Amino acid sequence: MISTKILYKAVFKTGQIDDSHTFQPLPLPSGSYPFRLKLEEEFASEKPQAMVFHMVGDTGGFKQPELQKQVAGQMAQQYLNAICPEERPSFLYHLGDIVYHYGEADQYESQFLQPYETYPGPIYAIAGNHDTDVNPNCREHYESLEAFYAAFCNTCPATIHFGTGLKRKSQVQPNVYWTMQAPLATIIGLHTNVPKYGCIQKEQRSWFIKELKEAAKYSADKAIIVCMHHAPYSADVNHGSSQPMIEFLESAFEEAGVKPDIIFSGHVHNYQRFSKHYSDGKTVPFIVAGAGGFDELHGLADPYEPSYYAESELFDQVELENYCDNRHGFLKVAIEKTPFSFAIKGEYYTLPGKDRKNSDQDATLFDSFTVDLTGR
Repeated sequence: MISTKILYKAVFKTGQIDDSHTFQPLPLPSGSYPFRLKLEEEFASEKPQAMVFHMVGDTGGFKQPELQKQVAGQMAQQYLNAICPEERPSFLYHLGDIVYHYGEADQYESQFLQPYETYPGPIYAIAGNHDTDVNPNCREHYESLEAFYAAFCNTCPATIHFGTGLKRKSQVQPNVYWTMQAPLATIIGLHTNVPKYGCIQKEQRSWFIKELKEAAKYSADKAIIVCMHHAPYSADVNHGSSQPMIEFLESAFEEAGVKPDIIFSGHVHNYQRFSKHYSDGKTVPFIVAGAGGFDELHGLADPYEPSYYAESELFDQVELENYCDNRHGFLKVAIEKTPFSFAIKGEYYTLPGKDRKNSDQDATLFDSFTVDLTGR
């Protein structure tokens, strides 16, 4: 009997539940509108030719903490082993789900602060659904995103009170959704809240459209990057694609008249790289990088099983280019600009994982991609 190789592609799950009741109201911003943070200290030159940073999502976990420690340790090694300053990652951008399962302050030390104590660079973040959720059985009442704000949205760098004897200070991000202004990139971070397929309300949508238009003014010199926790496109068995996030993005792009150069997300515990080809000739990569440490990885779904369906106009011109669903890993992203070229270059590294015999091995390059921005 000849076996047929499955052609994986983006899918929707059939019979999706409506869990919109889990939406959590957002806390007040810690900074002023339009919630932009300009990076200065991370870059020695105001106009560097290269900008390198790490990116990872869904790093939290408590069943097998060695997995998240491996990921954090390998990123730290890449930082320390950089041959020259231009190759050294300037920061880590976290794609959400820092702690599981309810964003509680007492989980930050073991799931985030200790594993990343030795990461040499600053860490920025958007919150995931688990960071935003509230434990209904917790003895002490706390507000949604209370611990996330203390760790990432403080008004000044300060000791994180729920980290015992640890050196990392709080970040000064101005809001739960915010824009990073860096020398070679504008990185717009969305907050997609708690529901399984994400939820973004009118106020944030209006802000996002304005930020896209603002970013477009500088697109000759800066890449436009969008980060969000819930993955718009996915071929996995657990979540599948998010129709609300696809429709949100496409309507925002149309209203703004601007598309980003690349979109990163987490939520799904694996690595997937999609390309969407638009009618205007632009191709936008959609990258899922949610295999940062949580013990359960998500395999890919057979699109012909009745639990899933892949026939939708929302998947037109969307291709799954590569994936890894059986190893944890992380991204290293480089933006390079010279008088003759301008590009985003991504590398996805995987780890040996649960094989303790190989747990000390360096991360292995699994996938690489380039987004050419020259001459736009």
